[in-house]
Amino acid sequence: MKLQPKTNYYMLLFVIFGGFLIFGVSENIKGPALPDMQSELSLSAGTLGILLAINAFGFLLACTYTSWLISKIGAKTASILTFILMAISGVFIYFSTNFPTLVGAYFILYIGNGMLEIGLAIIAARLFTKNTGTMLNLSHFFYGLGSTVAPIIAAQMMGWEVSSTVLGWRGMYMIMLSLSILPIIPVMLSRFPKQDGIEEEDRTSIKKLTRDPIAWLIVFALTMGVTAELGIAAWLVNYLVKVSEWSIADASGLLSIFFFSFMLARLLLGPVTDKFGYAISIVIFSLFAGILSIIPIFSGDQFAILFGIAGFGIGPIYPTMMALLAKMYTKGTDSAITFTVVLIGIGGVITNLMIGYIIEWVTELSFGTTFEESNRIGMQAGYFFIALTAILCALATLEIYRRLKKAGNIL
Repeated sequence: MKLQPKTNYYMLLFVIFGGFLIFGVSENIKGPALPDMQSELSLSAGTLGILLAINAFGFLLACTYTSWLISKIGAKTASILTFILMAISGVFIYFSTNFPTLVGAYFILYIGNGMLEIGLAIIAARLFTKNTGTMLNLSHFFYGLGSTVAPIIAAQMMGWEVSSTVLGWRGMYMIMLSLSILPIIPVMLSRFPKQDGIEEEDRTSIKKLTRDPIAWLIVFALTMGVTAELGIAAWLVNYLVKVSEWSIADASGLLSIFFFSFMLARLLLGPVTDKFGYAISIVIFSLFAGILSIIPIFSGDQFAILFGIAGFGIGPIYPTMMALLAKMYTKGTDSAITFTVVLIGIGGVITNLMIGYIIEWVTELSFGTTFEESNRIGMQAGYFFIALTAILCALATLEIYRRLKKAGNIL
């Protein structure tokens, strides 16, 4: 069946928007699941850090080969493979009975997530030849939408009773990830845009990037920004449950407020970054997010809403830095993005381990009179580190701004 160009375009829009929606869901249903997962499998905070670090490694691994895979088998086949892989990972999570099997299932999920992000970026770059900025922001809006609804739905779904048995985190994962099958239908029916020729300068541009201090500053700043985003997604619910003794449902609601703020910021603040400049905007957004995430740690529950409002600062960091990257490296942009994303993946492995072990080490120092009190202090230390990464993102971006201003190339 041959589709009309307009129909084909809308089909591909469904694939991209639906893909980003599923991406947001799959990345952020873990927030409500982690406390029950940790309790049921008797996992320490350090072990959870290992799990999240392995996730980051799987994501990184997928980022390194997905572009090559698409060039070999095509974007359509690669997309089908990605969605199938994500659905299968939900089945594996359902049948995981211990930490090693859970690690394997999660690793497959994050291989799928990495393939999905790179695949969607490539398809979007080929499809959105006009109004590119607007369409990419709209695409990221759907990621934010998925991230917003995921914690609430996941928390409710975990409490469902099926044949007098609570569905739990395993059943929730299997059902939610089975949604990955839905975009396969429009993928199979649609005709994908062809790949442009590969630039000969890509290889040399990577060599130049390794010698460019601004490229490394971008990597560090974005690693810190992504750590703040994913750290909040992974640990906020656990923090509120352990430190503030909230229910999982209430804590998941605050995580959804964070992602709602995150989603609105990505949708509405694009023109602000264009007007005031990318670098200085990231500095302001990052400081805003870091400060708002620190205040409730020391002031208690009365300011807990600030955890959610911090999403307004976190949301624009990634797309704004990618816009700066594209403006900085107009030739060899694909290489610059690949270089940055791969190194962010490596940084993510390290920072995920650090968060888990900071919580565990501070807990073991036994600053409290009981283990529960010591664990609360450990969770506060870990979350303080997450907030600190947003501030480090601001400081690194400020140095980028200083160097660009000195070179007369403010972005």
